[in-house]
Amino acid sequence: MVASVPQTSAPPPARRWLALATVGLAQLMIVLDATVVNIALPAAQADLGFSVGDRQWIITAYSLAFGSLLLLGGRLSDLMGRRRTFVIGLVGFAAASALGGAATSFGMLVGARALQGAFGALLAPTALALLTTTFTVSKERARAFGVFGAIAGAGGAIGLLLGGVLTQTLDWRWNLYINVVIAAIAVVGTVMFVDDAVRTGPRPRLDVPGTALVSAALFLLVYGFSNIESEGWGSPLSWGALATACVLLVGFVVRQRRARHPLLPLAILLDRNRGAAYASILIAGSGMFGVFLFVTFYLQTTLGFTPIQTGLSFLPMVAMLVLAAQIGTNLALPRLGPKVMVPTGMALATVGMLYLTRLGVDSTYTADVLPALALVGLGMGTIMPASMQTATLGVEPAFAGVASALVNTAQQVGGSIGTAVLNTLAATAATAYLASHVPATDAVLAQAAVHSYATAYWWGAGFFAVGGVLAALLFRRRVTEEPTVPAAGVAEPAIA
Repeated sequence: MVASVPQTSAPPPARRWLALATVGLAQLMIVLDATVVNIALPAAQADLGFSVGDRQWIITAYSLAFGSLLLLGGRLSDLMGRRRTFVIGLVGFAAASALGGAATSFGMLVGARALQGAFGALLAPTALALLTTTFTVSKERARAFGVFGAIAGAGGAIGLLLGGVLTQTLDWRWNLYINVVIAAIAVVGTVMFVDDAVRTGPRPRLDVPGTALVSAALFLLVYGFSNIESEGWGSPLSWGALATACVLLVGFVVRQRRARHPLLPLAILLDRNRGAAYASILIAGSGMFGVFLFVTFYLQTTLGFTPIQTGLSFLPMVAMLVLAAQIGTNLALPRLGPKVMVPTGMALATVGMLYLTRLGVDSTYTADVLPALALVGLGMGTIMPASMQTATLGVEPAFAGVASALVNTAQQVGGSIGTAVLNTLAATAATAYLASHVPATDAVLAQAAVHSYATAYWWGAGFFAVGGVLAALLFRRRVTEEPTVPAAGVAEPAIA
């Protein structure tokens, strides 16, 4: 029995671009929420009275729910209808944000963040799937993915700026309330401009065992790396979680090979170009963490920037990212393909990270930080749209949601790995520096901090360099737009 495949008819051009604006607005809300809350944490801690040790759970609760439920969210969008799923995700995310903004206790805030992550896992893959099925003409598709990729890459920096403005001018709670405003606009735009696919044929069933296996695996994977960040690499709990995650992932692969209605047809991953795209997104996400976290620390603690000044400092990077995304997807990618574009972006980001290793206590923003951020922005703007477009190219509409969910999963897991690895390496470098420079005067402490940031930048540069080599080796020279994912129920033996 062949699975049902949603049939789409392309809406008028003006309506398609208004749909892109709506989907892009929702994507911006999801991406900036990963950093906008970071700026609000000190004020929230003072208001609600939780400890420094508890503070990480405001971030971790979101990451755990978001990362573990992404594939389920993507598949639900395939089964329930994308516009309906999109609206449910928007309303749920807005409600969770309002609950967090009104939090009167630490537990209430953590619960709201977990709910945000759950609805974000429903919303994020649906947004990308809507984009994939709305823009089917190659030239328009390239332009749309250029915009979407720029939003995905720049959202974190925009979140830093918005978080600083809201925290300083209003209240930390508005870092959450702002999502209600954004979601309300997006819901109206969805009703007016976003068309849904028309399903033909019988509806496939959800692979419940496969969903349970992969959700538990992703939860333990994100938890393991998050725990390493706080407890260090010697934590038995962290290694136990990561080992169990690997076992569950193997079980998930076995299940997908035999399931009649697989959650994730393995052909999606085994396609060479698509696999290379997912790997590139994961590696870029790992390396990018070093820019946002450690440059933020450097600007505020070493150069004495305010939160608003820090946010503004990232705007040149955002500008370069948007510029590269538009030029790359509209002009360069159709001619050169991802085999040239993605390694080029990785190389630019590598050079930018190496430039950051030169920062010292006496460096200046204009001469030392700005050029590096511009290079990293150009690199990310070249990597992300090309990888995202390739990752969803050629997938049958019936599986667009789960293929899109893999993009978000790669970003989330990459960010978790980057958080654990770079934070731990930076902390170790600072400790070693202080041990060899006694007594620990203020000047020594400042140098230790800068030294630890440089260590993170070196490793971040290494991530991008490895990503560039892998992308050059793995991507094919030519990309086919023919669907390469078999219909569920015909490619694998039927198992009850």
